[in-house]
Amino acid sequence: METKVWHMRDHISEQDLNEIKEQFEASELVVIPTETVYGLGGNARSDEAVKRIYEAKGRPSDNPLIVHIHSMTQLDDFVEEVSPEVRELMRAFWPGPISFILPLKAGYLCKRVTGGLNSIAVRMPSHPVGCRILQYVNLPIAAPSANLSGRPSPTMFQHAFDDLNGRVAGIVNGDQSEEGLESTVLDCTTYPFQIARPGAITKEMIEAVLPHSVEGKSGLKDGKPIAPGMKYKHYAPDTPVTVLTELNHTISNDKNWQHTAFVVPKSLQEWVPNNGHFISLCDDEEDVKAANHNLYRILHDLDTEDEITSAYIYGFTHQPKAEAYMNRLMKAANQEVITGDEL
Repeated sequence: METKVWHMRDHISEQDLNEIKEQFEASELVVIPTETVYGLGGNARSDEAVKRIYEAKGRPSDNPLIVHIHSMTQLDDFVEEVSPEVRELMRAFWPGPISFILPLKAGYLCKRVTGGLNSIAVRMPSHPVGCRILQYVNLPIAAPSANLSGRPSPTMFQHAFDDLNGRVAGIVNGDQSEEGLESTVLDCTTYPFQIARPGAITKEMIEAVLPHSVEGKSGLKDGKPIAPGMKYKHYAPDTPVTVLTELNHTISNDKNWQHTAFVVPKSLQEWVPNNGHFISLCDDEEDVKAANHNLYRILHDLDTEDEITSAYIYGFTHQPKAEAYMNRLMKAANQEVITGDEL
């Protein structure tokens, strides 16, 4: 399959929007930018389109998809009920990096999009290009991250192109994603609500709007994941990665580190061995937002550096705001953790 590229960083033309709409209406797949990561989009009403999403990614079919919309009115077509509490959260955080799991109204979306559940996760992205496309197409668009299943999610056009060129009808070239990690997923099918996947919108932010509305974390239902990234290996580059914690002294130069990357904040660069590769994760141990923004780009870059065969990446183990970052990093590292004292 020949994959077309639409360049929309500086200009969005009516012709490009019309071509993208035609692809979605024909059940083809188009990669679109969002503020979290690039999404592999397909018409959520089309069984053929959703089937193609799973095939293009190599994704297990019981791993549910998030449906992207541009207007609250679209919820009436496929959501059974939106409680006043959920609407209050939507007004506070939409458009933005949070998805709500809601009770499904059957008969509008294709059955395949829910992964066999009677609920659906919905999001309204804020990225100006992605939002404009959703408005013009005016369809509910299922859009998991635009990468091969298990690989790091794409935050730049090139990441999506490397993984999906030849597998999809088209890719929209937009800016690097601002957030850099996938959306928070909030399970609203029970009350108090439960966070199914951490993201930029934290429990504390949610409860600042609705006090005491979030309790614990949700898991599998009947053995099925209720949100992406819960059951299967995710976010892993080909380069072996280990989480590095408690880095507070110089790592010995006696070992051969010439093929090892140390991905740590700039403030900790002095502790990196001279014969290793320093890669800046962020400015300091408090700069979680920059770490979120940079993590997936760095994971992709590791696989393009021939000299690097392994990497240690800094873990914010004592930083509450880093829950989403640590969730992704621990999966990428297959739960492997080491302290600076052990190196």
